[in-house]
Amino acid sequence: MSWKQGKKPEILIVDDQPLNLQLLSRVLSEEFDLRVARSGQKALEIAFGEDIPDLILLDINMPDMDGYEVCKLLKGDVRTQSIAIIFITARTSVEDEEKGFLLGAADY
Repeated sequence: MSWKQGKKPEILIVDDQPLNLQLLSRVLSEEFDLRVARSGQKALEIAFGEDIPDLILLDINMPDMDGYEVCKLLKGDVRTQSIAIIFITARTSVEDEEKGFLLGAADY
């Protein structure tokens, strides 16, 4: 992560489940500036915005656009390709994990 001078690192949490957003926010809020998105489309709007996050915690299972598609779009754009993405998901198969890494995720 790139620490911006005088500012906490910013994490974008992307999940359609409010409980997951609350839990992650509670755990991370003291050390990081947080932004949240409840959809893939909103995540893209934030990531392509003026203040690019340092890290994205990304769920896979979302109704409008899954996390794999979001990751693919972010890694395919020069503005956002260097953002570290960590998938946070209940999916645990080897195939799911391999797909995430092939798309450019830093961790799963």
